[in-house]
Amino acid sequence: MAAQETAADKYVYDFAEGNKDLKDLLGGKGANLAEMTNLGLPVPPGFTITTEACKAYLATGEEPEGLAEQIAAHLASLEQAMGKRLGDPQDPLLVSVRSGARFSMPGMMETVLNVGLNDRSVVGLSAQAGGNDRFAWDSYRRLIQMFGKTVCEVPGEEFEHALDEAKRAKGTTNDLDLDADDLRGLVDEYKKIFLKHTGRDFPQEPREQLDLAIRAVFESWNAERAVLYRRQERIPADLGTAVNVVSMVFGNLGPDSGTGVAFTRDPASGAQGIYGDYLANAQGEDVVAGIRNTVPLQELERLDKKSYDELLGIMARLEGHYKDLCDIEFTIERGKLWMLQTRVGKRTAAAAFVIAGQLVDEGLIDLDEALHRVNGAQLAQLMFPRFQLDHEFQPVAKGIGASPGAAVGKVVFTSARAVELAAEGESVILVRRETNPDDLNGMIAAQGILTSRGGKTSHAAVVARGMGKTCVSGADELDIDIPQRRFTVAGQTVTEGDVVSIDGTTGKVYLGEVPVMPSEVVQYFEGELDPEQADDVLVRAVHRIMSHADAKRRLAVRTNADTGADAARARRFGAEGIGLCRTEHMFLGDRRELVEKLILARDDAERQAALAALLPLQRADFIEIFREMDGQPVTVRLIDPPLHEFLPPLEQLAVNVAVAQERGEDVAQEEALLAAVRRMHEQNPMLGLRGVRLGLVIPGLFAMQVRAIVEAAVECARDGRTPRPEIMVPLVGAVQELETVRAEAERIIAEVTREQPVEVLIGTMIEVPRAALTAGQIAEAAQFFSFGTNDLTQMGWGFSRDDVEGAFFWRYLELGIFGISPFESIDRDGVGRLVRIAAEEGRAARPELKLGVCGEHGGDPDSVHFFHEVGLDYVSCSPFRVPVARLEAGRAAVETDGSDSR
Repeated sequence: MAAQETAADKYVYDFAEGNKDLKDLLGGKGANLAEMTNLGLPVPPGFTITTEACKAYLATGEEPEGLAEQIAAHLASLEQAMGKRLGDPQDPLLVSVRSGARFSMPGMMETVLNVGLNDRSVVGLSAQAGGNDRFAWDSYRRLIQMFGKTVCEVPGEEFEHALDEAKRAKGTTNDLDLDADDLRGLVDEYKKIFLKHTGRDFPQEPREQLDLAIRAVFESWNAERAVLYRRQERIPADLGTAVNVVSMVFGNLGPDSGTGVAFTRDPASGAQGIYGDYLANAQGEDVVAGIRNTVPLQELERLDKKSYDELLGIMARLEGHYKDLCDIEFTIERGKLWMLQTRVGKRTAAAAFVIAGQLVDEGLIDLDEALHRVNGAQLAQLMFPRFQLDHEFQPVAKGIGASPGAAVGKVVFTSARAVELAAEGESVILVRRETNPDDLNGMIAAQGILTSRGGKTSHAAVVARGMGKTCVSGADELDIDIPQRRFTVAGQTVTEGDVVSIDGTTGKVYLGEVPVMPSEVVQYFEGELDPEQADDVLVRAVHRIMSHADAKRRLAVRTNADTGADAARARRFGAEGIGLCRTEHMFLGDRRELVEKLILARDDAERQAALAALLPLQRADFIEIFREMDGQPVTVRLIDPPLHEFLPPLEQLAVNVAVAQERGEDVAQEEALLAAVRRMHEQNPMLGLRGVRLGLVIPGLFAMQVRAIVEAAVECARDGRTPRPEIMVPLVGAVQELETVRAEAERIIAEVTREQPVEVLIGTMIEVPRAALTAGQIAEAAQFFSFGTNDLTQMGWGFSRDDVEGAFFWRYLELGIFGISPFESIDRDGVGRLVRIAAEEGRAARPELKLGVCGEHGGDPDSVHFFHEVGLDYVSCSPFRVPVARLEAGRAAVETDGSDSR
């Protein structure tokens, strides 16, 4: 090694110097090559250039000082160990140059094989291989092809075209039929292609080839496909990639050579067995490229039993060492087995749960570690039905997968029609440009929702996720004509009653009926499958891990539910109460007219009449919910949405009045309504007369709701139940607002509970930044806080949630300003800091203060971990997200207290 190397400037490590715990420095591939080397497994000698070198290069465009010398020193050591020199004309050493990031990014970055070959060393390689000219020239053409495409951006299709022409001239479709002379001619053709596109001859100096290949791998970290993959997988953009320089071993030396991939368990199902593919007389990229059909790994036993037996022994050893499913790449060179890579293998959601349970049974890990091995996103995948795409179904459009699942039904364009057909037993898909609160009944009736506008946080998406409905939003290829009840897409017209299928995971839209498979996991959560008796290994694994998560978690998990049916389902899914009951949903449909009369009342008598009509309706709603949640807390949010949602649209009303006037009709009543709506019209309703402000401006509104809640609780208590109502005042920004509402509420509570005591808590939603920053004051008047992170995010960022996602979020994600939408996962640095401040200052003022969250983030896996860390008491989410939150709350507890076995 170079004498001047220190820990601070050491950029290159021999495989023998590293281990699997150095992934941040050596990347996943380099760290695992080092680990296998240290285990004594047959790994071709080599060295790893660190991620630090990559980051330095990407920052300046130049290799860091000392890197070239360190590469030279490690290359000399490699040459000495192999007894060969890079590019030697007589006995050449060839190397591969491979990427290897901290997190697996399969196929996203670059690899160059056979580095060191040139016009002279190709002859030496042939002699080295016992006069095998075909092998030598095949290796040379591969180098020019990979180097040209990867390092010099020569269009890969030109090389492919030349190869196809050579096979056509030979009268074959199999590249193995090309002999040495054919391949020699192909090398000449490749060189011409290289010269045409680069303006220079293919480099003959081996060290130049090596240096350029290393730089290309560095630069591939920022290639478009790598950036897109990192964004999709939430991999940080500043990690960089390591580069592995490995002495070549050859699977294309003849029928006693080959290459393959192997899994220690089935990555699709988790089943134990022998899984993988093998391709004789081939190099690794041939398997990936699919130029020839592979054979099952078991076939290797017949072709080369010695190598097969050795491979199985190594697979068992690696799985025992890593205590997990291993994904392995190997090459056999003339009967000699070489290990080229191992990593903890990617797997389906089902396999993740099954394998975790198996490893516990085998004593390799404990239940804490099993809990760590799975996640909420995987559980969510398992809960939704899925399509059986065995047939040739082609999507006609693609939107945003806003709420997972597979839904099939007849197209309808209005909520009324959705309700009508659903009542007749039909499955329907509600198609709208975008939904609004008036569409709620239709959304409930529909199997799925399809919109041409909006994103993952649009009305359709949020409500659909809350109900567990499949939703595809923002499918802008659809030209929807609501009056004609049809849409056109891909040159085809779909009319009401036609059947479509939508995939809420992929966002794809299909014409016609695609077969759907139900989710066994949902059947388990619904109580339809007994995990102790179920034959389904997946259901048993989910039950076991969920039970452990529940035993470990500190956070309680509540649900957002507005009806008895939602409450009952959520309770079956494990909800421990309701963290958000939205009363505004109770004011829609037939009741909307009563709310309109209340808001537009001209005097106390009209207002009192509207309130008196609403009171028994509200009380009945709460009785139903309290009965379903008997013994569990129910947090009821007083009316919150902006005023315009309960009033006729101003523009439409104005048009109606003008048309009626033109016809000479009596429009006195309509003119009065128009004047009232104009008087209350707001430029920005989301920041206007809503929440606590509306309750303070319209006398009796909050009082009616409080009375309905408490009377419902008293009635349930008289029936022998244990209601636990919590009244939540929305949009509070100053303690004086809460004090005013609380004084009136306490008067009503005392009056209603005089003969039948019921404990009623009064608290507030922390959703205005000022409330978070004055939480110490507000806590003096509140018994609980519930963080409304949807509005807190909206106001904290200054975003209009209904507008920004489609307008510019895509660009922010593309530029890396966002790693993920702040409406999907909580912004820890900004909005999260407001939550932390409010939690700390609220508890300082009132130590017994209950803290929860009821925004969309309550069911987001990463956000649940944050809420555990901040010290909240519970999270609340939609019924279908309750199991996800339970799982993640358990994972957060295990990872925080350090009790896992990692």
